[in-house]
Amino acid sequence: MVGVDVGGTFTDFSAREIDTGRVLIHKRPSTPDDPSRAVIHGLRELTDKYSINAEHIVRFAHGTTVATNALLQRKGAKVAVVTTRGFRDLLEIGRQVRPHIYDLQLDAPAPLAERALRFEIDERIGPSGEIIRPLTDGDIEDLIAHIRGAENVQGIAVCLLFSFLNPAHEARLATALREAFPDLFVSVSSEVQPEFREFERFSTTLINAFLQPEVSRYMDRLKAEVSTVAPKADFGIFQSSGGLMSVDRASQFPVRTALSGPAAGAVGAAGAGAMSDLGDLITLDIGGTSTDVCLIQNGRTAIASTRDISGFRIRLPMVDIHTVGAGGGSIASLGPDGLMKVGPDSAGAVPGPACYGRGGTLPTVSDANVILARLPMTLTGGGMTIDRDRAVAAVQPLATALGLGIEQTALGIVGIVTSNMVRAIRAVTIEKGYDPRKFTLMPFGGAGGLHATDVARALGISQIIVPHAPGILCAEGLILSDLQEDFVVSCRARVEPDMDDVKAVVSSLASQGQAWLTEEADGAIETRLVLSLDMRYVGQNYELAVEVASGADAIVLPAPEAMQAAFFAAYERSYGHYDAKAPIEIVNVRLRALAKLPQSQSMTLSPTERAEAFDTKDVWFDESGPVPTPLYDRAGLPAGTVLAGPAIITQLDSTTVVPPWATVTVDAALNLIMEIAK
Repeated sequence: MVGVDVGGTFTDFSAREIDTGRVLIHKRPSTPDDPSRAVIHGLRELTDKYSINAEHIVRFAHGTTVATNALLQRKGAKVAVVTTRGFRDLLEIGRQVRPHIYDLQLDAPAPLAERALRFEIDERIGPSGEIIRPLTDGDIEDLIAHIRGAENVQGIAVCLLFSFLNPAHEARLATALREAFPDLFVSVSSEVQPEFREFERFSTTLINAFLQPEVSRYMDRLKAEVSTVAPKADFGIFQSSGGLMSVDRASQFPVRTALSGPAAGAVGAAGAGAMSDLGDLITLDIGGTSTDVCLIQNGRTAIASTRDISGFRIRLPMVDIHTVGAGGGSIASLGPDGLMKVGPDSAGAVPGPACYGRGGTLPTVSDANVILARLPMTLTGGGMTIDRDRAVAAVQPLATALGLGIEQTALGIVGIVTSNMVRAIRAVTIEKGYDPRKFTLMPFGGAGGLHATDVARALGISQIIVPHAPGILCAEGLILSDLQEDFVVSCRARVEPDMDDVKAVVSSLASQGQAWLTEEADGAIETRLVLSLDMRYVGQNYELAVEVASGADAIVLPAPEAMQAAFFAAYERSYGHYDAKAPIEIVNVRLRALAKLPQSQSMTLSPTERAEAFDTKDVWFDESGPVPTPLYDRAGLPAGTVLAGPAIITQLDSTTVVPPWATVTVDAALNLIMEIAK
């Protein structure tokens, strides 16, 4: 089984042998102009490096950033939008919320479809699903003529009012448009996101249409190329909600992959934590371009239903990840006020930080870590040599402008990027009522171990767990993932004894889920259906997703009392109180179908004897000055090893900094458990 995660700087590979559980890892620089090149070259390198027979690869799981990057850079299709007469400007009006409330000059991002390409059609579905104004063949013909007259349209998004209740008009339009424009991609809101709240539904559908050509081309090309290397591998794409889907499904609904890579990291983190009996975690995934954080409770990742990416609203189930532009490649600069800032601009993979010697000249977080001697002089197992002189040359102009020494400036860069990461963690913990001090911090990604202790200390967190292969944990999460599909129906009803409409919806969704499992889950060792309800008090505007039932085969709606109890528990957990007498209503019924794929227990053998430090460096941990610090190869630290800081622990995919105020223990799962002195 092979998992491949494409990051902004590196593309990571994790392979696991099913019979023995042997784990193999590999890294290579990403190729931003065409991510598939790094995937294919790296896959060939992996098979050559470990003498893997490529025909024995049975599963290839991929976490992709193609959709994310297309949104961030607005490099997608030219899309036409078809909507109900009178709603042409809905996408532009949005929720009438300014992106930065105190900045009167900053506008919301322009819609992904220009106004001239937003077409109205004279039809109307009512709020009960009734047809108020029929859709005529003449109106459809006129619409097709208008779209035909537009230049270079690559995709069409069909977003009609109340189509989530009655999709008949959208279905007719979709059929006609696909026949008239067989070369264009057509996204239909009742297929992409059949839920109430028209702005979110319209926005999600438009984003899907915007991404379809780019993502579909990438998927088709990659699938063909992977088949030449691993012809017998089942190809799965990781989706933002935390499971795998087929390549065809990803091409049809690319919006589901908007947070593909970061979500895989959260799944991998939950698996690594379980090996050390730690279920309450805060993840800190630090890559070359950004930092992703997520809250995990009882081994389960938090799920959000709505997310803004680069100012664009997406409403789909997604692992609740908060992202900030803070990574190893984040660029430090002086603002107009003469103060230093770090990020969100990044040197990325090309040209990369100055210390990589690939043409980068701007000061980055990685350069600061090199100056502080926290980063060793070789990375990726000797595949990359660090140039300290280039790092100094990049940071020196900042130091001169600030009137500080080179090390003090580097400490300032690290301190600022730490503050950015702390702010991200506060967003998923303190701002949602969770005390971060009650959680264990799990850093991963290439730079996670470099900054974990600084972040933990700032938040008052006393325990850190560093997984066995932190730099490729996202790729490891891909291997651990199940096949998954989500179904939803909007169904507004009060929680009361007579709920026949809701029961009928649950029965219909269960049939859809079983049909999907029959079609897609061939070879699964276990299947499960999970029923959730979006519930709220009558009169409220927002709802909570509440899991109410799960089962391997049939699934039924629980009794009203059980649904109420589940809602009260979720409400109290979120807001600290609940009203047992206020009426409750359901607004959406959700079903998740899960198919557990064959797995094998990860088997990484512990070394028999502890290796001595292979070097000693003078490392800066704070402004008190450098401290002589031994460097250890993690492969030489057996289970039970205890190291008192300071220490630097190196490995192929990451580096872990153990400051003087911390002690680290290698546990039975070969994870590093670090305790920070208060």
